[in-house]
Amino acid sequence: MGIFDLVQSLTGQSGQAASADHANVASGFIEALTQHPEGIQGVLNALQNNGLGQQAQAWGTGQAAAATPEQIQQGLGGTGLIEAAAAKAGVSPQIAQLAMATVLPMVIQHFTNANGQAAPQSSIGSLAESFLGKFLS
Repeated sequence: MGIFDLVQSLTGQSGQAASADHANVASGFIEALTQHPEGIQGVLNALQNNGLGQQAQAWGTGQAAAATPEQIQQGLGGTGLIEAAAAKAGVSPQIAQLAMATVLPMVIQHFTNANGQAAPQSSIGSLAESFLGKFLS
């Protein structure tokens, strides 16, 4: 399942507040990621530096489907991405962490190669423009 499929499935269940929050956080995270100076490589570096390098590699190859909110806090705490995604989505950082537990592994899988290296930042920007135009208009 691709990132667009995930978001479509979440937004397709719009009657449920949690699903809407997940979709909003997915959008907010992608937007925050495109504005983050280091982009996806910064996320990978933060995960590596915070003890989640092997987990990030597993996400990149699709071997591990989900994260926990605690892993999101451990890996991205201090980067500002959790707070930025929460602010853009209009939810608390705790809700953002919960949603990012689903979204982050998919983003990593989509934007890294088999060697765990990040795709160019321009690819993320293109996805964000397409994503935001499709789901937030």
